[in-house]
Amino acid sequence: MSDALSRRGAALLARPRVFGWAAAGLVLVAFPFYLDRFWLQAGLFAMAAAIGAIGINLLTGATGQLSMGHAFFLAVGAYGYCAFAGDGTDGLTGAGLPGWLAAVLAVALAGAAGGAFSPIAGRLRGAYLGIATLALIFIGQHVLFNAHDVTGGYNGRAVPPLSLFGLTFDDSELLVAQVPFRSTEKLWYLGLVVLLAGVLFARGVLRGRPGRAMNAIRDHRIAAGVMGVPVARYRAAVFVLSSMYAGLAGVLLALLFQRTVPEYFGMQLSLEYLAMIVIGGLGSVAGAVVGGVFVSLLPQLLNRYSDALPLVSAPGTGGIAPGEASRYLYGAAVVAVVLFLPGGLIRLAARPRGRTAQPSHSSGEER
Repeated sequence: MSDALSRRGAALLARPRVFGWAAAGLVLVAFPFYLDRFWLQAGLFAMAAAIGAIGINLLTGATGQLSMGHAFFLAVGAYGYCAFAGDGTDGLTGAGLPGWLAAVLAVALAGAAGGAFSPIAGRLRGAYLGIATLALIFIGQHVLFNAHDVTGGYNGRAVPPLSLFGLTFDDSELLVAQVPFRSTEKLWYLGLVVLLAGVLFARGVLRGRPGRAMNAIRDHRIAAGVMGVPVARYRAAVFVLSSMYAGLAGVLLALLFQRTVPEYFGMQLSLEYLAMIVIGGLGSVAGAVVGGVFVSLLPQLLNRYSDALPLVSAPGTGGIAPGEASRYLYGAAVVAVVLFLPGGLIRLAARPRGRTAQPSHSSGEER
């Protein structure tokens, strides 16, 4: 028995993919010891974008439901965390709960907001659902700007630091191997754990019975209903799950930015998330991660290296600003993917699997 297990373990370790994932994990774990604050913040921003992209990919890519209101649920998660964790000393509403509990409740609040909209999501489809979810953006922006006691209005509100297992994710210095760890370095590992959990859970959903039902609804709604799939119930449930992913991404973004502002959670953010899943690959968890990293990192890299790039100017100096240039680029990427790579960028990493024909000896024919 032990020999069989050891042989199986040796065969598993011999796979190049296992070594590749192990090496990538070690590199990600070592990043806070070697990278400066800019790269860690950019990486955390990409992690939050990837988590939110996984949520909308479950909804749009796997189930075929178009949503234009993803930014609304990110705002619910971000501001919900602030309201639950705030202590009221800044003059804004705060429940004063522990940070970890506030984060859990903020994700649950985003799911509850998705649940309140789920009866509509369960009955509408296509452009009709997209237009209906578009209303969430306008409602959300109105509330964020005018509910001053909760959101802080135009100026937003400060984000209380998260405390977990006695560790506070703030700028207080923590020495690890003589390397000072502040909020960004601490949040890096939290982001890795949350992203890994989100990826594994989404893969489990898509590979199981719910995933098959979601794909059936996407490919042929009527046929799925005939086969016994409760179409409206699944659509509503996926909408709630997607909202919770968005709420989780909103909490991580709030902890990273340390201040929430209403302008960020607008129409442009929802469009960026749609671009993420199209560029990365519809219906694929890995594609959502790739698309989230691509779309979120592009404007930051253009902004950092604007002096060395042609046609891109530093902010406030005229010409094409980095943010505008990034929208041109990933807009072009969406068109290129739709025309030439329908499966998204994730298809570039997929290795073609050749089929090896085995000679058949059962027929007894000689050729």
